[in-house]
Amino acid sequence: MKSRLIIAAMAISTFAGALPAVASSTNVALNLPSLGDTEREDLSPLMERKLGERIMHDIQRDPDYLDDAPLLEYLNNFGAILLAARPEARGEAGFDFFFFALRDPVLNAFALPGGFIAVHSGLVLAAQTESELASVMAHEIGHVAQRHIARMLGKQRQDALIPLAGLLLAVLAARSSTDASAALMVGGEGVAMQRQLNFSRDAEREADRVGLQIMRDAGFDTSGMIAFFGRLQTASRSYTEAVPAFLLTHPLTTERIADIEARIRGLHYKQRVDSVDFQLIRARLRILQDDSPQGLREATVAFNNQLLQMNPGQTAAAKYGLALVALKQGATDRARSLLQEARVAVRAVPASEPSKNAIIPSLAIDIELAAKRPAEALKDADIARARYPLSRGIARQYADALIAGGRYDDATQYLRDQAQLYRHEPQLQDLLAKTYAAQGKQALQHLSLAESYALTGTLPAALEQLSIARKSPDASFYDQALIDAREREWQARWREEEKETKK
Repeated sequence: MKSRLIIAAMAISTFAGALPAVASSTNVALNLPSLGDTEREDLSPLMERKLGERIMHDIQRDPDYLDDAPLLEYLNNFGAILLAARPEARGEAGFDFFFFALRDPVLNAFALPGGFIAVHSGLVLAAQTESELASVMAHEIGHVAQRHIARMLGKQRQDALIPLAGLLLAVLAARSSTDASAALMVGGEGVAMQRQLNFSRDAEREADRVGLQIMRDAGFDTSGMIAFFGRLQTASRSYTEAVPAFLLTHPLTTERIADIEARIRGLHYKQRVDSVDFQLIRARLRILQDDSPQGLREATVAFNNQLLQMNPGQTAAAKYGLALVALKQGATDRARSLLQEARVAVRAVPASEPSKNAIIPSLAIDIELAAKRPAEALKDADIARARYPLSRGIARQYADALIAGGRYDDATQYLRDQAQLYRHEPQLQDLLAKTYAAQGKQALQHLSLAESYALTGTLPAALEQLSIARKSPDASFYDQALIDAREREWQARWREEEKETKK
């Protein structure tokens, strides 16, 4: 598996964003949009975002996409700190950046068109400090801010989608076939790829420069970039057949390292104490990366070794990790006890700021739900909502607790209000469908499922759910009118997407 991933990664340029494995089959429709005006020197911000959204829809359907609320909130809150230091990095279009993670032990990170930035789980686990993680994320922000992807695609104009689609298919093949990936790469646009790789060296230096500025202004230790890149480069010397994927998609040279060191020498050193959230989320990610029985056993050994270090931050993370392991194993009483020990350990961490992320409260709610104690889960969710009012994960867990307690009318009202406020959140529609199903409201159940599919870009499935809703015996006149309206809207969108794909 690892060697096949490396083969695919070797052909992916920095500007194409080290396109990830977004599905387990090569038969995935890419639905890539037309580039539009061939006379433009770069891709328009609108088209850049549109391309990124299309690719993201495929990524989010892949089982290796980590759709985990505490992890996503940590990454996006962390990314927001970096962007707040340099708002101009959002560019002329004011991109709403989205940071996410993929389950993959290979050390890599990548930027997609339009402000979508991913890190592999292995890279986060390899980062020893938040400054090291910031160096990678700021570097990727630099690629987006400098519009490297848009420039590359714009210069190649209409032909650019050919190598881009080929690259994506190659990585898809790498996950499902031993030989298919290599065959696709051999048959690809070799000359175009070489041009991208040649150009990447200048772009890497530019992304380094922007990344260092972002790190400095956000208060991170800029030496974290040298520390992390240097460790990757050192590790690469021990590889016999391949090097870390990050170095293949982000080529390091002696000159580039020297340039980073020279820039750092001119900056005022600023030590930064890592947040306790960093240690907690790494413990969580260790389990998310591999929650198989063997993976849980290995995580348990690692957490127990962590406890021997007698470091308050490491102790808190280890206790949290062991609590999550216990929950995965169905031992809810033990999980609850260990999580309480983690809370105590967090309070003992020197100079620790209050947690900005609902990592511990979220696990507490999950434990009570798993233990079939909805009243306790609802109480914990209420407290967490007051402390973390912007947490979307906690908001959805509150709805879960209402549903688990059989309070379907309250859940329906709450979820409807949430869906009005957060119209682009498919999870709310999924929870509404679950609530309606419990109430026996078939038409509304399938309407909510249709909305969820539409939000994730799966329009054929959305239209199919509308058809089921139309035939439901409890569909009211109002429901039928809404079905008609949605059907016209989504059919028009589907025809437009089909037309763009064929251009």
